[in-house]
This record gives sequence, C-alpha cells and structure tokens, in this order.
Amino acid sequence: MNIGLIAHDAKKTLIQNFCIAYRGILSKHSLYATGTTGRLIEEVTNLPVHKYLAGPLGGMQQLGAQIAENDIDALIFLRDPDNPKPNEPNVNDVVRLCDVHNIPMATNVATAELIIHAIDRGDLDWREIYK
Repeated sequence: MNIGLIAHDAKKTLIQNFCIAYRGILSKHSLYATGTTGRLIEEVTNLPVHKYLAGPLGGMQQLGAQIAENDIDALIFLRDPDNPKPNEPNVNDVVRLCDVHNIPMATNVATAELIIHAIDRGDLDWREIYK
C-alpha cells in the first residue's frame, strides 16, 4: 500500500515517534511524505521515504496530485489544530481529495493507530479493487 505522511511543525516529533513505533508495519509499504517530514522520518527509522517538496513550497500539492490520481491508499496527516497555517487552503484541498477518492485519513495519533492496524490486518485491501 502507498501511505502518505504529513505533519505540521508542532507535530514533527510525534510523527517520528509514531513511525518508530510502527516501523515494522510501515516497512512493508511504500511511504510518501512532504519534504521535511519525510527527511525526519528517514533519519529516525532508516525507512525509505519518497519525499516531495516541503509542504508550504508545493509538497502538499504534489501529494495532493498523487491523491487525485488515486495513488495513495491511506494518509496520516498530523495537524496542529491550535495554530492555523498560512497554507491552510492547501490542507483543506488534501482533506477534500481524500473524501472524493475514499482514502482513509487520520489527523491525530488515535486515528492514525486505527488506520495502521487496519492496514496490518488487511482491512484496507479493498483499496486495490477500488483503484
């Protein structure tokens, strides 16, 4: 499965810790991330991550294009709800695209864990048929 990973600045350490905790599951899949998030994940997990540009520099749009092509099977997007970002419209576009293409998306660790366990159990294998 293709898993997208995005994290706002205040959530970078959290996504690193999440990826360390679930390294075994993530290692079986292809990972895609915005630039800085991808680099930080690679540094702590040694997993290969396809990195786009940094989010505000176009990485969100690049990942959004992959979502629009229905080429992402799940998205983990750890958002900082307390500090809206100047590129917030891009964030909303990614959320909308996940809804349009029926792509499971987590915006916090609780739902990210549900999605990662679902992937591991094969609960999202229907994505292959949906594509």
